[in-house]
Amino acid sequence: VQLVESGGGLVQPGGSLRLTCVASGFRFSRYYMNWYRQTPGKERELVAVINSAGDYTNYADSLKGRFTISRDNSKNTVYLQMDSLKPEDTAVYYCNGFNHWGQGTQVTVSS
Repeated sequence: VQLVESGGGLVQPGGSLRLTCVASGFRFSRYYMNWYRQTPGKERELVAVINSAGDYTNYADSLKGRFTISRDNSKNTVYLQMDSLKPEDTAVYYCNGFNHWGQGTQVTVSS
């Protein structure tokens, strides 16, 4: 099983990024997928959830309206579109599914 994230980087406040997670080694289309994030000294925080079909999503309350999770089961890929980014969104973002984790991708929001 592998989950490989990409798309992180440095962005100015108010900017956007799209994170991508490509999954392999399990029947991706059968599983919920999640995005988490973590900052130093803090617990990993659930950011967004999407069901196997992609027709149910849920978000941390503080992120509703700014972040959008989606998936393409034909590509074994889950996305996290992040808009109106704030400095407090700076974190390592992790893809999670099938009880496995990706390696994380760093997102830094700074001017």
